[in-house]
Amino acid sequence: MTNVALAVLAHPDDAEFLCAGTLIRLREEKGWAIHVATMTPGDCGSAEHSPEEIARIRRGEGAAAAAAVGATYHCLEERDLRVIYAEPALEKVVRLLNKVRPRVVFTHSPDDYHLDHEQTSKLVRAASFAAPIGNFLHNRPGADEHHPPLEHIPHVYYCDPLEGVDAFGNAIAPGFRVDVSAVIEGKARMLACHESQRAWLRKHHGVDNLVDSMKDWGGVQGKAAGVAYAEGFRQHLGHSYPHDNLVAALLGAV
Repeated sequence: MTNVALAVLAHPDDAEFLCAGTLIRLREEKGWAIHVATMTPGDCGSAEHSPEEIARIRRGEGAAAAAAVGATYHCLEERDLRVIYAEPALEKVVRLLNKVRPRVVFTHSPDDYHLDHEQTSKLVRAASFAAPIGNFLHNRPGADEHHPPLEHIPHVYYCDPLEGVDAFGNAIAPGFRVDVSAVIEGKARMLACHESQRAWLRKHHGVDNLVDSMKDWGGVQGKAAGVAYAEGFRQHLGHSYPHDNLVAALLGAV
């Protein structure tokens, strides 16, 4: 059976910033299948298009970005700024995990600048715990979407928060870093697929070039590790979750 890595992030282009290099390395070096899921289709990410139109555009961009590196894209169809820890969203994530059957799951930092990111982090943490529990979805609506529960809780990793700080600007140090220097152009190809976001981020965030911003942050983490580019992670090590650092064992830590 092929090993699977799944990134569940809030919005289209989040994975490209935060963990795509590690996903690419798992696919290219270890033969893993990789999946990228977003909680929303990015329906608020435009000043020109309606929510429905920009959602359509961004789903397409997410799928194109994943396809560029041989990954599969999923959208769980929550809505921007309305991602909340609640039963419907939690069940969506559990169903996705049981369908995709990941051995490794990446998600947002529990502390971040964006509440959609923080709520996604909580949902993925809880879903990883719930996915092996057969009774969790017992007799729930959507029986046609049910898959057998996971055999065990997957390894869960939190990506760096954007710019490496919490909502108060306090630094959050990664537990380890993965060298992504050799695949940085693959990350760039993925991120370049999100063309609709250039104008939006210029207007709302003051960011003019997505790819340059991604490389700048990857370079900061790389410099801290003595390499050109790196991605930082912390592993969830609570009771019942796996404690061996599988990603570091597979790809090395810098």
